[in-house]
Amino acid sequence: MRRYQWILAIVLAVAPGLAQPSDAREGARNSSEAQFFPASGERGMVSSQDALASRVGAQILASGGNAIDAAVATGFALAVTLPRAGNLGGGGFMMIHLAATGKTIAIDYREMAPSAASPEMFLTSDGDVDRTKILGSGLASGVPGTVAGLVHVQRRYGRLPLIDVLSPAIALARNGFKVPYALADSLEKSKKRLQADAGSAAYFYKPSGVVYVQGETLVQTDLADTLSRISKFGAEGFYQGAVAEKIVAQMARSGGVITRQDLKNYRVVEREPVCGNYREHQVCSMPPPSSGGIHLVQMLNILEGWNLRALGHNSADYIHRLAASMQRAYADRSQYLGDPDFVDVPQSRLTDKRYAESLRQQIDVKHAIASAEVAPGLREQRVESTETTHFSTWDAEGNAVSNTYTLNWAYGSGVAVIGAGFLLNNEMDDFAAKPGARNSYNLVGGEANAIAPAKRPLSSMTPALVFDKKGLPLLATGSPGGSTIITVVLQVVLNFLDFNMNIAEATAAPRIHYQWIPDQLYYEVGISKDTLHRLKNMGHNIGATPRRLGAANSIAAKPNGGTSGIADYRREDAAAVAESIRD
Repeated sequence: MRRYQWILAIVLAVAPGLAQPSDAREGARNSSEAQFFPASGERGMVSSQDALASRVGAQILASGGNAIDAAVATGFALAVTLPRAGNLGGGGFMMIHLAATGKTIAIDYREMAPSAASPEMFLTSDGDVDRTKILGSGLASGVPGTVAGLVHVQRRYGRLPLIDVLSPAIALARNGFKVPYALADSLEKSKKRLQADAGSAAYFYKPSGVVYVQGETLVQTDLADTLSRISKFGAEGFYQGAVAEKIVAQMARSGGVITRQDLKNYRVVEREPVCGNYREHQVCSMPPPSSGGIHLVQMLNILEGWNLRALGHNSADYIHRLAASMQRAYADRSQYLGDPDFVDVPQSRLTDKRYAESLRQQIDVKHAIASAEVAPGLREQRVESTETTHFSTWDAEGNAVSNTYTLNWAYGSGVAVIGAGFLLNNEMDDFAAKPGARNSYNLVGGEANAIAPAKRPLSSMTPALVFDKKGLPLLATGSPGGSTIITVVLQVVLNFLDFNMNIAEATAAPRIHYQWIPDQLYYEVGISKDTLHRLKNMGHNIGATPRRLGAANSIAAKPNGGTSGIADYRREDAAAVAESIRD
């Protein structure tokens, strides 16, 4: 009975109506309306985009689970409470640091192209990319990896029985939870697209098509049944049997090509992380098929040659160097990056400090260089939605997890699996449907990222871990944001390491983004007008001000032990929750 007593305690802890942890503090950045929610504890910590999911992870820690158990519980809970990004029908990447061995592992559970995929599958008779087909049809979906990835890491590195880890998510789906403002607002904005699909209309709206309002209870019985099968049978409960049959049936209804064999053949891959030394620290992130780790290290290598602190945080001289480094990394991304199981990615050369030095020498520190004059930099030549989500977990033993996963667009393809309760991804858009063509985030891809059966599309997801000179973890961070993910993570790391900001300050600071094409520098509110004027005079094309750039949910080690967490104020209803929290 002991197991079920603490499962009940977790269910009660995430009862409808929770808005934020009880010990959260409100803060602001340049505006009385901007709020973020830090937390600290002497034991473990969970930070995610949804308060309910963070509370689930923290309670798993308090129940004897480790950081991996907490991450998996959080990931499955987000599939219930954050349907626009949390998912069973998508995929992602996870960085795990194991304290006992000092080992850091990169987990690739990215989606895979179906066996019937081909380079021409999204081209019209005129040779153009059919954007409707690649984003909003059954054909847009790659074989999901989330369930396989989360079950894999929990069984290999977790501590609790799988059924215990999934029980809170099952309860949230079956009993329902009170809809927070952010979800109600998102469903209202996505109403036209989601109600075009019978499954999505039934799962996320009332029978009359009316949107749930804040405070009403959303029950997801079919999703609860799917989660129950996974808790009993593991990944096989999703990739084989009744759920797999429902996925294949949905493919037939919506024009997709994922088969039973495609589902059965899905495999999680454990890869060596991409690591680089930045000043006195080590920074590790995902290798290909994510471009995040390579280009995070590449940009840090370029920037290491300047005294950034002396330039002044978010000064024109500092931002100019950031943008120039970003420009060169994204140019290389367009040419060299793809699935390493299919193409030869020149990882060691792209992350070599001598290569970074050669790129640094090309940068004019007084004037911007047009993107048309910047090409991929290696001598031989060998691209995601803002509705991705990131969460981090950390336990008292020093195990740490940084995880980013996604459906691609908000609510993925908008197509839900009838009878199974979850949405399908539209990750096929992350391939280069046509060499040189831009995807929905203006990222350019080449032959290295062309569509092929069983291939994994290139990603920008950048779950990252930062270590001190003793090899102990200092920071777990990452962000949603499509093409902005890498640059958001870069700035959080720089704020933390170079400017000695605490994790709340590092997260709250205004951000910029530049990605080679389009040739525009984007910035958040908070960058001074004088700075923007100087940047224009230096030759930068200043883009429209975005509402937000990313949302880095992070955890950092405190100098005297314990952890501090931050849930980025840029996403509503996010929360960092400490293991020791008491209601």
